[in-house]
Amino acid sequence: MQVCDPISDLLARIRNGQKAGHEVVTVPASAVKIAITHLLKEEGFVRNYKCIRDRKQGVIKIALNYREDGKGVILGIKRVSRPSHRIYVGVDKIPYVKNGFGTAILSKPKI
Repeated sequence: MQVCDPISDLLARIRNGQKAGHEVVTVPASAVKIAITHLLKEEGFVRNYKCIRDRKQGVIKIALNYREDGKGVILGIKRVSRPSHRIYVGVDKIPYVKNGFGTAILSKPKI
Protein backbone atom coordinates (compact mmCIF):
# COMPACT_ATOMS: atom_id res chain seq x y z
CA MET A 1 0.00 0.00 0.00
CA GLN A 2 1.44 3.34 -1.03
CA VAL A 3 0.84 6.30 1.26
CA CYS A 4 0.56 9.77 -0.28
CA ASP A 5 2.14 11.54 2.70
CA PRO A 6 4.54 9.23 4.55
CA ILE A 7 5.48 11.76 7.27
CA SER A 8 1.83 12.34 8.22
CA ASP A 9 1.38 8.56 8.24
CA LEU A 10 4.30 8.22 10.69
CA LEU A 11 2.87 10.89 12.99
CA ALA A 12 -0.62 9.39 12.84
CA ARG A 13 0.66 5.91 13.72
CA ILE A 14 2.59 7.29 16.70
CA ARG A 15 -0.42 9.34 17.88
CA ASN A 16 -2.88 6.45 17.46
CA GLY A 17 -0.54 3.92 19.07
CA GLN A 18 -0.08 6.15 22.09
CA LYS A 19 -3.83 6.76 22.45
CA ALA A 20 -4.44 3.00 22.28
CA GLY A 21 -1.74 2.38 24.90
CA HIS A 22 0.50 0.27 22.66
CA GLU A 23 4.07 -0.28 23.74
CA VAL A 24 5.40 -0.59 20.16
CA VAL A 25 4.20 0.69 16.79
CA THR A 26 5.47 -0.53 13.43
CA VAL A 27 5.99 1.86 10.51
CA PRO A 28 7.30 1.25 6.98
CA ALA A 29 10.89 2.53 6.82
CA SER A 30 12.40 5.39 4.85
CA ALA A 31 15.41 7.62 5.41
CA VAL A 32 13.25 10.61 6.40
CA LYS A 33 11.16 8.56 8.84
CA ILE A 34 14.30 7.15 10.46
CA ALA A 35 15.71 10.68 10.86
CA ILE A 36 12.47 11.97 12.42
CA THR A 37 12.27 8.96 14.75
CA HIS A 38 15.89 9.51 15.78
CA LEU A 39 15.11 13.14 16.68
CA LEU A 40 12.03 12.04 18.67
CA LYS A 41 14.24 9.60 20.60
CA GLU A 42 16.87 12.27 21.32
CA GLU A 43 14.16 14.59 22.67
CA GLY A 44 12.70 11.83 24.87
CA PHE A 45 9.36 11.41 23.09
CA VAL A 46 10.01 7.76 22.21
CA ARG A 47 11.91 5.24 24.31
CA ASN A 48 13.76 3.52 21.51
CA TYR A 49 13.48 2.44 17.89
CA LYS A 50 14.89 -0.33 15.76
CA CYS A 51 15.17 -0.56 11.98
CA ILE A 52 14.45 -4.03 10.64
CA ARG A 53 15.50 -4.81 7.10
CA ASP A 54 13.61 -7.22 4.93
CA ARG A 55 13.61 -7.95 1.24
CA LYS A 56 11.25 -5.04 0.64
CA GLN A 57 11.14 -1.60 2.21
CA GLY A 58 11.92 -2.56 5.79
CA VAL A 59 10.14 -1.43 8.95
CA ILE A 60 10.85 0.73 11.97
CA LYS A 61 9.67 -0.58 15.35
CA ILE A 62 9.14 2.38 17.67
CA ALA A 63 8.87 1.85 21.45
CA LEU A 64 6.60 4.58 22.81
CA ASN A 65 7.40 6.46 26.01
CA TYR A 66 4.86 6.84 28.84
CA ARG A 67 4.82 8.79 32.11
CA GLU A 68 4.49 7.31 35.59
CA ASP A 69 0.69 7.69 35.52
CA GLY A 70 0.45 5.74 32.25
CA LYS A 71 -0.29 8.71 30.01
CA GLY A 72 1.77 9.27 26.89
CA VAL A 73 4.69 11.68 26.86
CA ILE A 74 3.52 13.26 23.60
CA LEU A 75 0.71 15.69 24.42
CA GLY A 76 0.16 16.88 20.85
CA ILE A 77 1.70 16.11 17.50
CA LYS A 78 0.82 17.69 14.17
CA ARG A 79 2.26 18.40 10.78
CA VAL A 80 2.09 22.02 9.66
CA SER A 81 3.58 21.97 6.16
CA ARG A 82 1.99 19.35 3.91
CA PRO A 83 2.60 18.44 0.26
CA SER A 84 -0.62 20.22 -0.72
CA HIS A 85 0.08 23.29 1.43
CA ARG A 86 3.74 24.17 1.93
CA ILE A 87 4.73 26.64 4.64
CA TYR A 88 7.96 28.59 4.22
CA VAL A 89 9.35 30.82 6.99
CA GLY A 90 12.54 32.76 7.51
CA VAL A 91 14.83 32.03 10.40
CA ASP A 92 13.55 35.08 12.29
CA LYS A 93 9.89 34.03 11.87
CA ILE A 94 10.03 30.50 13.35
CA PRO A 95 7.28 30.33 16.01
CA TYR A 96 7.78 28.90 19.49
CA VAL A 97 6.12 25.58 20.19
CA LYS A 98 4.16 25.50 23.46
CA ASN A 99 5.97 28.67 24.64
CA GLY A 100 9.35 26.95 24.35
CA PHE A 101 8.28 23.68 26.04
CA GLY A 102 7.76 21.80 22.79
CA THR A 103 9.86 20.68 19.87
CA ALA A 104 9.61 21.69 16.22
CA ILE A 105 11.28 19.63 13.52
CA LEU A 106 12.22 21.75 10.52
CA SER A 107 13.73 20.92 7.17
CA LYS A 108 15.71 23.16 4.89
CA PRO A 109 16.61 22.98 1.23
CA LYS A 110 19.98 21.59 0.28
CA ILE A 111 22.52 24.33 -0.37
